[in-house]
Amino acid sequence: MKEYDFYIVPTPIGNLGDLTLRAIEVLKSVDLIACEDSRVTQKLLNHFNIKTKCVSYHKYNENERVNQIISFLKEGNKMALVSDAGTPLVCDPGSIIVKELRKNGFHITSLPGANAVTTFLSQISREDEQFSFIGFLPKTQIQIEKIIQEYSIRDLIFYESPNRILNTLNYIKNVRPNTKIAIGRELTKIFEEVLIDNIEKIIEYFEQNSPKGEFVVLVFREHENIEEKNIQNKIAILQHKKYSAKDISIILSELYGVNKNKIYKIAIGKQNT
Repeated sequence: MKEYDFYIVPTPIGNLGDLTLRAIEVLKSVDLIACEDSRVTQKLLNHFNIKTKCVSYHKYNENERVNQIISFLKEGNKMALVSDAGTPLVCDPGSIIVKELRKNGFHITSLPGANAVTTFLSQISREDEQFSFIGFLPKTQIQIEKIIQEYSIRDLIFYESPNRILNTLNYIKNVRPNTKIAIGRELTKIFEEVLIDNIEKIIEYFEQNSPKGEFVVLVFREHENIEEKNIQNKIAILQHKKYSAKDISIILSELYGVNKNKIYKIAIGKQNT
C-alpha cells in the first residue's frame, strides 16, 4: 500500500459493519486519529480493536489544530481524519486542515466509504443522474422557501435534523404544495425508513409519528411548466441587464427556438408586475 502522510477515512453512518477493511487497516497503522468527538470514535475503534490514539478536531478548534498537526506530520508521523459518521469534508470538518496540508506539500489521500447522500440515492428511482446537494438548509423560513423555488427544475437533496424536519417540510409545501418528496432516516440502522410520497402525505405521517434520527430529503423537480420557468429565468436575467422586452424576445427566440410572441408576452407581464 502506498504511503501517505494524511488519510481521510469515512466511518459508518449507522451500521458498524460498513467500515471497510482498508479503513480498519489505515486506522490501525497511523500514529494518530483526528476526530470530531473522541467518545463517538472510541466506540468504533473499540469494536474493531483499534488501539490508535485520538485527538479532537472539530469546527470549533480547526484553526488552532492546524499548526499542531503540521508539526506532528513533519516529525514523520502519519495521521487519519474521521468524522462522527460518514465522510469528512462532506458537511463535516476537515476543509481547513486539508487546504493547509496541500499548501505545505504533504501527501493526502481519501478512502471510499459511507455517505448518507449516495446511500439514500441508490434506492430512489429518478429520471436521470442530475441533482443538487446543498448540505444543511439555512435556518429561516424565507431562506428555505427561496432555495426551494430556485431549485424547482432540478432534484434537490439536503440533510435535516429531527427537531426541524416538520417546519422545513411545511415551508416547502408553502411554495411547492404538490411536490413529490423522498425522505430517509436512520439509514443503515435497525429502524431505517424511506418514504416517497406527496409532501402533504409525508407531513401527515410525521405529525402522527414523532420524527427521530437524522434525515436525508429529496425534493423532486417539477415537471409542469418547466420550459416556461426556464424562459422566465432567462427573461429575468436579461431584464436585469436592461434589455427591452422586444430585444429579449428576439434574443431568446434565436437562441432557443421558442415562439417570439410568447416570450414577448411573458416579458411584458414581468415588467408590469
